[in-house]
Amino acid sequence: MLKSEDFSDTAPLLGDDDGTVKEGAGQRRISRGTSYFIVGVLFVVNLLNYMDRYTLAGVLDQVQTYYGLDNSQDGLLQTVFVLTYMICSPVFGYLGDRYSRKYLMAGGILFWSGITLSGSFIDKHHFWVFLMMRALVGVGEASYITVSTTIIGDLFHDSMRTKMLIVFNVAVPCGSGLGYIVGSNVARLFGGWQWALRVTPGFGVICVILILILPEPTRGSADGGTDLSNTSFLRDLKELVTNKTLVLSSFGFTCVAFVTGTLALWSPIYVLDSIKIQGQEAQQSSVSLIFGILTVAAGLTGVAIGGETSRRLKDRYPRADPVICACGMLVGAPFLFFALYVSRYNTTVAWVLIFFGETAVCINWSIVNDILLYVVIPTRRALASAGQIFLCHALGDAGSPYIIGLVSDALAKGYSLPATSPSVQFATLQMALYVTPFVSVLGGSFFLAASLFVVEDREAAKRITGIGVQSTS
Repeated sequence: MLKSEDFSDTAPLLGDDDGTVKEGAGQRRISRGTSYFIVGVLFVVNLLNYMDRYTLAGVLDQVQTYYGLDNSQDGLLQTVFVLTYMICSPVFGYLGDRYSRKYLMAGGILFWSGITLSGSFIDKHHFWVFLMMRALVGVGEASYITVSTTIIGDLFHDSMRTKMLIVFNVAVPCGSGLGYIVGSNVARLFGGWQWALRVTPGFGVICVILILILPEPTRGSADGGTDLSNTSFLRDLKELVTNKTLVLSSFGFTCVAFVTGTLALWSPIYVLDSIKIQGQEAQQSSVSLIFGILTVAAGLTGVAIGGETSRRLKDRYPRADPVICACGMLVGAPFLFFALYVSRYNTTVAWVLIFFGETAVCINWSIVNDILLYVVIPTRRALASAGQIFLCHALGDAGSPYIIGLVSDALAKGYSLPATSPSVQFATLQMALYVTPFVSVLGGSFFLAASLFVVEDREAAKRITGIGVQSTS
C-alpha cells in the first residue's frame, strides 16, 4: 500500500493571520475555500455518523416490540456497536498515521452505509443477525472518526483550528438530535421502524465521492512539522501513555461518554414512562421529537459556549481548556440529578433541567479534540485519537447502556408487574440512572487534574514538531 504522501496534495507549511495554511516552497496550495469545503464535508459525515448512531434510540419501543426484547437486550444493541467501534479504532489509528486518510475514510463510510441499509431488512426471527449488523457498523465508523480531526489539524492552526473544531463538533449533538427526530418521524410516516435506518446510507455514498475528489493535507503542515517521520508503533504508544494531559483528559472524556451514552439510549423511553405514570398520554415519536430538539439546542449552545470561551481565554490562561471542561462536567451534575428526581412529578421541569445538564456536558466536545491536537505531535495524532476513543468507549458508553438495562432488569424482579410495564420500568430505570451525575463529577475531577500538566505537554509537542523526529521503524 502506498503512503499518503505518495499521491495526496500537500498543504503549506506557514500560516496566514486567519489561521489557514498558505503555500510554501515546492508545495501545491490547498486554498482557503477548499479547506473550508473539506471541513464542511467532514461535518456532514460526522452528522450522518451520529444520526445513524442514535436513530434506534428514537424508535426503541418499536424495536423492542418487534424483536421481543427486554431492557438488557435493548442496551446490548448500543453496546455491541460501541465494542466493535472501540476495538477497531486503534487499528485505523495506526493506519491513519501512515497511509492515506481519505481512502480509509471513504472505504469506512461506504462499508457502514451498506451495513446500515442491510440491517433494515432483517426479519423478527433473526435478532442475532440484526445485532451483528449493528456491531459491524462500528467498523466503518471507526475508520472515519479516528482520522477526521487530524485532517482539520493539518488544515488550520491556532484560533482558526479551534473555530473549525467547533463547527465539526456541532455535528455531534445535532446528529444525535436528528437521529431521534428523523428516526421516529420517518418510522411513523412509512409505518415501520426499519425505514429509519434507510435515511443516512444514500447521503453517505455522496460524501464518499466528495472525499475521494478532495485533496488531503500533509501531516503537520499547519504546525510547520512536515519534516516529521513516523516512529515505531511501540515508541508511539510509549510516548502517548506518558503524556499526562492526554491520559487525564481521555479519562475525563470517558466519563462524558458514559453519561451521554446512557442518556442517549434511555432518556426517551424513560421520559415516556414518566408521562404515563402521571396519568397522561404520550407517544414515543413525540417524546423523541422533544428530546431530539433539546439535544440539538443543548449541543449547539454547549459546543459554542465551550469553544468560544476556550478561544478567548487560552492565550491569556494556558490552563483554561481543561478547566473549562471540568466546569462543564461539575455544573452539569446537579442538573442531571434533579432532572431524574422531578421527572415523576413534572415533565416540563424535567425537560428544562435535562437541557441545562446536556448543555453543560456538551461544553467540552470541541475542546477535548483541540487539547489532543496541541499536546500530541502530528505523526501520532490518529493513534492518540484512536486510543482516546478506545478508552472512552471501553470504560464509557460501550457498557453503560447495557449495565443500566441490566440493573433495571435486576431491580424489576422485586416487583409483581412485568419489567416493561411503565410504572416498574420507570422506577427501576430511575434508580439505575442516578449513577450519571456522580460519573459527571468524576469526569470533572479528571479534567482538573489534566490542567496541572497541559502547559508542559503543549510546549513539549511544539518543541518536537519544530525539530522533527527521526524514524526508528
